[in-house]
Formats: sequence, structure tokens, C-alpha cells
Amino acid sequence: MDSDHQREDGPNTSPIWVSDRPEADQTTARPAAPASTYAPVERASLRSVLQQRRFRQVRNRALLALGVSLVVGFLALDWRVGVSAGVIAAILDAVYRARSNSTVPAWRRASVAERRTEAQLRKLERNGYRTLHARAIPGSDAQIDHLVVGPTGVYAVDSEKWDKRLPVRVQMGKKLFHGPFDMKPRLTEAKWEATQASELISKSYGREISVVPSLAIYGPPVPWKIMTIRGVDVYEGARARKWITKRERALTEAEIERLHEIAAQVLPARYGEG
Repeated sequence: MDSDHQREDGPNTSPIWVSDRPEADQTTARPAAPASTYAPVERASLRSVLQQRRFRQVRNRALLALGVSLVVGFLALDWRVGVSAGVIAAILDAVYRARSNSTVPAWRRASVAERRTEAQLRKLERNGYRTLHARAIPGSDAQIDHLVVGPTGVYAVDSEKWDKRLPVRVQMGKKLFHGPFDMKPRLTEAKWEATQASELISKSYGREISVVPSLAIYGPPVPWKIMTIRGVDVYEGARARKWITKRERALTEAEIERLHEIAAQVLPARYGEG
């Protein structure tokens, strides 16, 4: 393995745009403010509120706590013990649902690799990162498993579950193999997906936005930390979060929100929203 091709924490340069337009172009590129129009405000009915998923979760948790309180209080002959047991049951239910909750339902996922990456990326939200999962490339069957927009830039992560019995190796820093299998088609696909996302987002945003492609590999050990192969960062799946955060700050909060909004529009959800 050629050590010159290895890198631990990715490039230190900003993965965002590399050139600015003149001030005149920037002014004209901004969309004109929409005319002031007012639509009638529809009041939400009590029935629609009660049918919301969040309300149902709160209702079910309250019923669970009440049931546990009654049963434990009756058995212990102490209402205080019952109330304590009910509170604990509600807390455990909230923790369980928070850990198992996913924006992509389990029956729609290609593999558990996506769930493992999503669990990592969820932890980045407290640091200002926004994520989209299972986003389709319009006009194709391709999909970006995870698109991340945050302070350090925009990233496309494809989660891969490979046979752990076959070793992962690289030749001359340009060819990636999984056992005897040349993974060039997978690298080409990941780079193409990121390029398409970059073009779509840049066109809507009005400035060049670079989307950094990567493969997060689960299963076999990857004998390097992070390596760029054919323009795609390749690393062991558990390093996905560190791969994203170990870069220089490139975006403001306002830019992050705007780019996240644009990405959600130009890269539709593969399985529909909700």
C-alpha cells in the first residue's frame, strides 16, 4: 500500500465553493421577493390534532405510565411506589423510542448499514448538522443513502455492508478490491451521485457547492483510516461521524438551513416523506 495516498482526517481546505461571482452578478442572481399575498388561514380541527403521530406517542406513553402505576401500586399496596414505577416506565419508553426512531422505516432499507450510519449522523444534529436519508437522483435509479449539510460542508455518504470474510485492499491508491472483486463500479456510482447532487444544489442556490462523496464500509476491517480512491473517500463505517467533523468550518447557520432546504427539494425522498 502506498502510504502517500493515506490521510487521516480528510483535507483541511473548505469543501464548499471555490469561486465567487462579481457583486453585480450576485445581486441579479438573487430571486425577487414574492408579491405579498395572503391565503386564508385554516384552523386545525381537534380531530386532526389527535391523529398526529406525536400526540399518539404522548397519549400511549401516558396510558402506559398510568397502567404501570395502578398495577404496581396495587401489588405494593403503596400509591407512591406505583407513581414512581409509572414515571420510570414512561422514561424508559421515551428512551427506547428515541433510540429506535428512524427517518427511514426498517422495511424500506436495503441493509442495516444505513441504520448504523444514520445513528451516527443523528448525534451530529446537536452540533448544527442537518441530514437527509435515502434521497433519489432525479431521472435515475441511483440513491444517496445519507446527505449531510453542516458547518464543515456538504457530504454524500453511501453505506456498504460487505462480506467480512473477504479482505478490503487497495492497489496503487487507485483500485479498490473486496476480496477478488474490483469495486470500481461502486466508486464510480458514488462519485456520480455526489456530482449530480452538487449540480442540482448549485443551480438552485446560485453558487457552486461541492458535495464530497464517500463509502462507509461495514463488515470487513478497513486497513486504513480514510483514503481517497478515484475521488471518493473510503473508510470504515464507524468513522463516518469523525470523517465529517474533522474539517474546517465552511458554512454559516443560515447557509446550512438554506442548503438543507434546497437539497430536500431537488433530491426527492426515495420512499416518500413521512
